Amino acid sequence: MEFLQSIFVTPFVEIVDSPYFFFEVFFGGLMAGVMYSLVALGFVLIFKASGVFNFAQGVMVLFAALNFVGLIELGVPIWLAFILTMLIMTALAFVVERMVLRHLVNQEPIILFMATIGMAFFLEGFGETLWGSEIKPLEVGIPNDVWFIGDAMIQQADVFAAVIAGVLVTGLALFFHYTRIGRALRAVADDHQAALSIGIPLNHIWIIVWAVAGIVALVAGIMWGAKLGVQFSLSVIALKALPVLILGGFTSIPGAIIGGLIIGAGEKVAEVYWGSVFGGAIEEWFAYIVALVFLFFRPQGLFGDKIIERV
Repeated sequence: MEFLQSIFVTPFVEIVDSPYFFFEVFFGGLMAGVMYSLVALGFVLIFKASGVFNFAQGVMVLFAALNFVGLIELGVPIWLAFILTMLIMTALAFVVERMVLRHLVNQEPIILFMATIGMAFFLEGFGETLWGSEIKPLEVGIPNDVWFIGDAMIQQADVFAAVIAGVLVTGLALFFHYTRIGRALRAVADDHQAALSIGIPLNHIWIIVWAVAGIVALVAGIMWGAKLGVQFSLSVIALKALPVLILGGFTSIPGAIIGGLIIGAGEKVAEVYWGSVFGGAIEEWFAYIVALVFLFFRPQGLFGDKIIERV
């Protein structure tokens, strides 16, 4: 009886008694979800263009952040380091297309997926060779102060990340729906051979989408690096992006944001109000349980394309 009360009664009593604290926890969770969404955006971009889950996206976040902070340590101004890292990620997209993707046109998705696993191992090792494996602090001027709304404390850095993510998702959504390149990207995702037959240059499209995903990875790497320091564990945040993708849909840019907000807020609220009931580890598996349950009811995600069963 006491166990059931601690699940169904006590947390809600605490929420009613301390609404400002609940708002602080909930808002902090939303902002954490925005950080997950920044990584998920890169996965969505690659999946929309090639129909394959890019296992290397988490490592691309790490690789971009390593180059950015490494250039700063060499004395390069922050604004120039950002531009140079964008060029590096664009060059990486060109190399990936030339050395990997163009040889796998119209191959089975599992083959492309295996190729991204190989790229992940290569980029992680290459990044360590170039810049070392120690943790690198990253200070780029993101505000560290707090605002108070009543008794609730709001981190300015979280709000800054939310604004950046909002700008990114708006720009990418407009790009995919209202530009010729965006429509070409969607055509390539539907059918490589059909896209080639109507004159869409597959190699150019893949370079563009991998370059954009690399720039998104750079933004995510800066945000996560400023919060945690640039370290090799950043590549593990890809695991947090997977439930976000399942929830929002692998083909939806807005879905990456909505899914991230749901997962982030749910994790924080569950950890604070139900964590003690489940031994304090609920935050570690909450997202995966939610994603697994969601698969039973809507496997394409909230905003993903409808899955058509083939007989």
